[in-house]
Amino acid sequence: MKPVLDIRDLGIAFGGLKAVDQVSFQAQRHKITTVIGPNGAGKSTLFNLISGALKPHHGQVLIDGVDMTGAAPERTKAAGLSRSFQITSLFPELTVAENLRLAAQVLEPTGRAFLPVGRSTRALAKTGQMLERFQLAHKRDDLAGNLSHGDQRRLEIAVCLASEPKILLLDEPTQGMSHGDTAETARLVRSLTDDVTILLIEHDIGLVMDLSDHVVVMHQGRKLAEGPPDLVRADPAVQAAYFGHA
Repeated sequence: MKPVLDIRDLGIAFGGLKAVDQVSFQAQRHKITTVIGPNGAGKSTLFNLISGALKPHHGQVLIDGVDMTGAAPERTKAAGLSRSFQITSLFPELTVAENLRLAAQVLEPTGRAFLPVGRSTRALAKTGQMLERFQLAHKRDDLAGNLSHGDQRRLEIAVCLASEPKILLLDEPTQGMSHGDTAETARLVRSLTDDVTILLIEHDIGLVMDLSDHVVVMHQGRKLAEGPPDLVRADPAVQAAYFGHA
């Protein structure tokens, strides 16, 4: 099956530092591919290159076979890629429902852009679906800035999904969560693969091994290993570089 995301020899350098150095891998449709590695390995920079926040110095990013290398974020968004960040990026002074409706507005035909909000039927329907799916319906009128950390992270994933992407990039979605919230978020992320392909950055190695279909290990900007979770964890080079022992 043709991969939905194909990364070929991607790289960028800042001065003499090769932050991402000839990284290649593929993300298969409706699977979870997780990128792991020590701090400074280049994981978030890799996400920036894929999503269009940074332009690579070499290599290619293909979405469904279409070359999107260096495309602006709005073009990668239009191609079906949506992304969350390490730091929650919501509109804190807007309600939960308003955050979702803004994200879903892209579903409306261009000709309806200047109609009243109440006429945005597709966006409003998607907002209702996301509120129910992410168990936020009872908080629809709460300000996003007043939500708990766990609810904010869950809302951010819902916002990413509201535009109906084909690829979802999640950058440490469980960061700062309690054990209970982490487990709930893991179940939620796994349930999303019916609708979307997920590319994940995550530090919780237990969660990575339980959740992932495919794991890519980065070290000092380069791909160190990749494969099914069990094989990657048993790799001596990965053990030495990531787990601190051979």
